Amino acid sequence: MKKVTKTLSLSLCAFLCLSGCTTLAPFYTRPAAPVPEAWPSGQAYQEGKQLNGKAATDITWQDYFVEPQLQQLIALALENNRDLRVAALNIERSRAQYQISRATLLPQVDATAAGSSQRVPEDLSSSGQAYTVNQYNVGLGVSSYELDLFGRVRSLKDQALEEFLATEQTRRAVQISLVSEVAANYLTLAADRERLQLARDTMEAQQASYRLIQRRFELGASSELDLRQAQTRVDAARVDIARYTTLVAQDENALNLVVGSPAQAGLLPQVLSGNLTAVQDIPPGLPSGVLLSRPDVLTAENQLKGYNANIGAARAAFFPRITLTGSVGLASDQLSGLFNSGSKTWSFAPQIVLPIFDAGSNRARLQVAEVDRDIAVARYEKTIQTAFREVADALAQRGTIDDQMAAQQSLTDATAVSYRLSKARYEKGIDSYLTVLDSQRSLYSAQQDLITTRLTRLLNLVTLYKVLGGGAEG
Repeated sequence: MKKVTKTLSLSLCAFLCLSGCTTLAPFYTRPAAPVPEAWPSGQAYQEGKQLNGKAATDITWQDYFVEPQLQQLIALALENNRDLRVAALNIERSRAQYQISRATLLPQVDATAAGSSQRVPEDLSSSGQAYTVNQYNVGLGVSSYELDLFGRVRSLKDQALEEFLATEQTRRAVQISLVSEVAANYLTLAADRERLQLARDTMEAQQASYRLIQRRFELGASSELDLRQAQTRVDAARVDIARYTTLVAQDENALNLVVGSPAQAGLLPQVLSGNLTAVQDIPPGLPSGVLLSRPDVLTAENQLKGYNANIGAARAAFFPRITLTGSVGLASDQLSGLFNSGSKTWSFAPQIVLPIFDAGSNRARLQVAEVDRDIAVARYEKTIQTAFREVADALAQRGTIDDQMAAQQSLTDATAVSYRLSKARYEKGIDSYLTVLDSQRSLYSAQQDLITTRLTRLLNLVTLYKVLGGGAEG
């Protein structure tokens, strides 16, 4: 008995050493990035400022978003946001799936204990007398363990590993999107609050002008046309106040949603002008180093590796499949004699299945696996091309937004001077009130556009954070 058990153990160990040593999957080679080696150049891009400093992926998000209130909101979102929570749970699920696939590389050993009693009737008894058969057994057994001589099981394990790694990169992508969305909503709320305050200040000024013109009209110094024109500006300001009041409320709702809980009033911004340094500028680096580190690109590559591993499993289906079933233990017809000498028992049942005719299904499965791999290559390359375009667009805006903001600031200052001069000329009777109204409209529009331009500049920095692959977790 000991000799048999030793022989079985040595045979099983030898099979385990031979199995799983290799796979039939093609050797993986990362496809070349189908994008230029340098970012676009031209008038829309800042030359000589793209390769300085640390890589974007090596900087924590706290170094990008330096405004304390914004940092607190981002921290709350990372703790409470449901999308990020789902992504984290998906990682746990994929990790468990990988553990299941990896466990199939080793035999599953089960301990068993059983007992049975059976009465044999007189008609079936050779002695013509009914009797009872008792049987008790305990043992250890291995059930249907596949010897992975051609790497089928290992290929499936590798595919599960790549799926697990892809979910981790998906979680990174969700986190980067979440951080950038909190920042964008925070800045948009600040801009709309500033627009609302500007509309209120404008209405107060317009109401003062209206009251002044109304007194002049009552004294006969101004026409009714001037009075009605002044009233239109008051009503226009009231419309903007109502509109921006709605937008501010909606911005707060959007911010609360991404944060995952109602944000405290002390964490909300008041005006955009006080948050112009809330986001830091970042260096984009070289395309190959940036794009291949983006989580969506890494996800696409993990999926490509998974499909590549599936080819190995499909190829292994053409070869014999060997499974082992065996057990060792004790058996007796009496419970009291179960552990006596002479009660040892064992069984060993290897099985080999050799595919002979399958109507081409194995070949079709291999073809499906190869086409899936080719589709994954195309998706990987498209992901890189999309990433390149997103960064290039952000860099194009980055290269021109400062000039646009400087020009808008100059325009706003000039229209403010024009408004003061036209108002003074009207009060002295030199110009009509229509000139004042035109100057007022121009100034109000320029002030709103200046807020929009400032917001665009900050949102561009947020976009760069996102499209460059974000920063390391803080």
